[in-house]
Amino acid sequence: MGLNEGEIVVRALVFDVGETLIDETRIWSRWADRLGVTRFTMLGVLGGMAALDRSFEDAFRLLRPGFDVEAEQEAWRRDDPDGLRVNFDADDLYPDVRPALAALRGLGHQLIIAGNQPPQARDALLAMDLPVDAIHTSDGWGVAKPAPEFFARVAEVSGREPGEILYVGDRLDNDVLPARAAGMRTALIRRGPWGHLHAARPGARGAGGADHVVDDLHALVAILT
Repeated sequence: MGLNEGEIVVRALVFDVGETLIDETRIWSRWADRLGVTRFTMLGVLGGMAALDRSFEDAFRLLRPGFDVEAEQEAWRRDDPDGLRVNFDADDLYPDVRPALAALRGLGHQLIIAGNQPPQARDALLAMDLPVDAIHTSDGWGVAKPAPEFFARVAEVSGREPGEILYVGDRLDNDVLPARAAGMRTALIRRGPWGHLHAARPGARGAGGADHVVDDLHALVAILT
């Protein structure tokens, strides 16, 4: 079934950030350098955590038992105050983001960015001047995915009924399943370790899973046209 069929039509698209809009390769590579491990090791361990449904924090603890992420970030800030460190900029956008968002806006859709991100991420996204209507972060809202309250806020700021919203993200656990439970349509994007692993799982698509599994944002333009 296409998204425009039936009584409810998608009018708003809401996008996760990491590995949906932002390629996090440079971030994790800088972490590898900071921890003194090879980039292959860092990325491989992250993939292992994704496959085991464990958090990225577990990757740090595996590489460095007893590792304190917050303390290390503060030390890193002191050592390299002008560097990107754990942050991102426009160079980290996936290449399809700008043209696909422009095309979706051209179709008349409301576009919102809302993901689990620290406070500085909103400023970084605003500086990119993306063709979206609003940008929100978990830090700004004081609630993070997969909490139902996060998706209630998504519906609230959009001004739409949940069934009119398509939430786009790279994870089943953080994005697709809680958004679906909130009554939204969902799209799982096969980007990053979580995206590829989750898209390959039984039930990732269809009843109980995502309405759509896509390889890039251009696919959403085709679906919604």
